[in-house]
Formats: sequence, C-alpha cells, structure tokens
Amino acid sequence: MIARTLAKRIADLMISKKADDVVILDLKKLTSAADYFVICSTDSDTQVRAVADAVRDGMEESNERVWHYEGYQALKWIVLDYVDVVAHIFYKEDRSFYNLERLWGDAKKTEVKDTLAAPKPSAKKR
Repeated sequence: MIARTLAKRIADLMISKKADDVVILDLKKLTSAADYFVICSTDSDTQVRAVADAVRDGMEESNERVWHYEGYQALKWIVLDYVDVVAHIFYKEDRSFYNLERLWGDAKKTEVKDTLAAPKPSAKKR
C-alpha cells in the first residue's frame, strides 16, 4: 500500500473508534524518518487502547503489519510505526503537551473528518 493511502486508511480506522481531531501531517519534504504522521486525540485511556487496537487490526486485515509500537503500558500516547507512516494516538491532555503539530509546523496538514457523523448542533446565541 502506498504511504498516502496507508495514512488515509489509518485515519479512517481512528475515526471508526470516535477519535477526535484526526490530522495527517505530510513530512516527505521535511525528514526521512517517515512520510506521514497520523495524529488523533481520545477522551480516555480505554479509548486510547481501542483506537490503537482498531488501527492494528484494520491494518493486519490489509496485510500491513506494525513494525514497532510503544505506549500500551501507560495508555497516554501510543505510537504505531508502519515505517512510512507513524500513527500517534494521544490522550487529549498529552497531545496538547507534546504538540507534534507545532513541532512539525512546516508540514502540510490535512484534517480528516468523519463523513458519516451527524452534524453537531450549533450553539444558540442569546
């Protein structure tokens, strides 16, 4: 699977478990470490695990095996390394603290939305 397709598939798997603020950072022109980072936030350590497991299971179904992973012990930030694409599943507060989007601020950023979700009601003005 080509890296861009892999990144999009990972983002979709994250969204399938209701991950928030899913973004794809294109790092191809910035580093040789990876072509893409896919980053998301979750509301609990249980959801961190669920999102990471959904990504791993979904990628295995596509015959893509994780090369290396970290973070299953603490469940605050799980990293799944697929060589050209690295998935980062964060507990919300930890994502704010590490702020990878700022660290890789020169990267092209693509926000990925849940296209099947119902729109959130807008707040009424008083």
